[in-house]
Parts: sequence; structure tokens; C-alpha cells
Amino acid sequence: MTILVIGATGRVGRHVVDQLVNRGASVRVLTRDPAKADFPAGVEVAQGDLLDIDAQRAAFTGVDAFFLLNAVTGDEFTQALVTLNIAREMGVDRLVYLSVIHADLFVNVPHFAVKFGAERMIEQMGFNATILRPSYFIDNEHMIKDVILDHGVYPMPIGGKGLAMVDARDIAEVAAIELVRRAQAPATLPVETINLVGPDTLTGSDVAAIWSDVLGRPIVYGGDDPSAFEQNLTSFMPKWTAYDMRLMAERFVSDGMIPQAGDVERLTRLLGRPLRSYRDFASALAASEETATA
Repeated sequence: MTILVIGATGRVGRHVVDQLVNRGASVRVLTRDPAKADFPAGVEVAQGDLLDIDAQRAAFTGVDAFFLLNAVTGDEFTQALVTLNIAREMGVDRLVYLSVIHADLFVNVPHFAVKFGAERMIEQMGFNATILRPSYFIDNEHMIKDVILDHGVYPMPIGGKGLAMVDARDIAEVAAIELVRRAQAPATLPVETINLVGPDTLTGSDVAAIWSDVLGRPIVYGGDDPSAFEQNLTSFMPKWTAYDMRLMAERFVSDGMIPQAGDVERLTRLLGRPLRSYRDFASALAASEETATA
């Protein structure tokens, strides 16, 4: 059983590789720069990117199933459709695709609309696929930890409807379970969509309260201003990306990221354990910062 992991160097993909190795799968990864790849022993590293047709054909040779995670780039949609077409050409129709929760609803947000387009191709072109729709990643909070710890402000404009934030390790474990299930299935399985959420749906004020409790000092919520969020992002990312993130934040505020009935229970059964919580993350991060400064 050989499984190809595309998007293996990111915060989810690395965990997917580890989970697959732990389950006894032979793992191949596709990466632009093998010299920077740091994977467990035995993982095969193939060089190339998602617009390199020859590299993709080589990477898909002899593969039983694949994991597809597309980075948010200006040509994300092209990358996704090229990869899915190459997979079909090479006879690999079993996959787990990492989409995003509410991809079918947040249609004005570019990277959501892209993922919904890829979902439609998967559903209409005969793939044997699990589509994973994660909520906002808890792990994104590493990017704002200094603002929280040094300035006492939780700056993400996540609004008052609530986000069911999910841990990247839980995403990766579900992905590995589904990849192995599909790779080993004796017959074609129907397309299935799974919402990936955390155990709690939290507002901006809820998150600030968790940090206040964990740190033992007041942390305030910075408020629901996606335009200020966009301005901050333009200091370290392209303006189109910052605008994309601003549109996403607007939907956080107007709609939230709300689980469907039964999502948490389904994931708990699938994993055989409780989901990792935001409080777990905040407590671990605070403890690590205390250790680093001791």
C-alpha cells in the first residue's frame, strides 16, 4: 500500500505523513525542494510541483491512494485540477482531499470557492474520495501568540457567532484513517464529506476569556474589524492574499464556522478519543513560553 502525500511540508501534511508511517503505509511525498524535506526514515521523496506534469506522472506511478492539500496561491485552482486530472490519467482514483468547512456557502471567499470547485470535480468525475472540510485551524494561533502574550490582546476578528476551531493533529489523524480505509477497500466506496471541527464553538470574547484564565491576567478581544485585519496582513503577505483573508474574516463575523448536528460525536467515534480543545492548545503554548523564558 503506497500513499502519495501532496502538501506534506505544512502543518497538516507533516502530521499526515507521521500518521501513515505509524499505520504501516509506504509513503511518498511530492515536494519542490527535497533537500529541505525532513521526514521519517523510509519515506520516499519525489521532487516537483503541481504544475510540473512529468514530475506528477512520476509521483503517481505505483500509488494506491493520495492526499491532496493545495496551498492558498494565485493558481490554486489550476494546481488542484491539474493534479486531479493527472491522478485519473494514472489510474489513481482513491484520495482524501482537504477542503474547508462551508466551502459551498462562503462562495465569495476566493480560496473557499476554489476548494468547492475541486470538490465538484471530485464528485462528478468518478473519484473514490473522502472530502475533509476543516474549520479554522487552532494552530494558526502561533502566528499571533506574541500579540496575545506581549500586548494582552486577542487580535483575530472571529466575531460573535463562533468558530469550532480544530487541531491540525486531529485533521491529520482523520485523513490518515480515511486514506488507509480507501486504499485497502476491496471495492469502490462512495464519496463522503466529513466536517472537521473542535469540541467547542468559540467567539472572540470566549477565546480572550480562555487566554485570561490560562495566563492569569486580562486578555481582551480586539474586536470585529476585518479591514484592520487586512491592513495588518499586508505587512507580510501579498495584498491579494490579505484581501482573501479579510473576506474570510467577514464571513467569520457574519456567519461563524458552526458544526452540523453530530459532527463532534462522529469525529470522537472515528478517533476513539476526545477532540483536542482550544484550551488544551492555549495551556500548552503558555507552558512552553514559560519554560523558554525560565
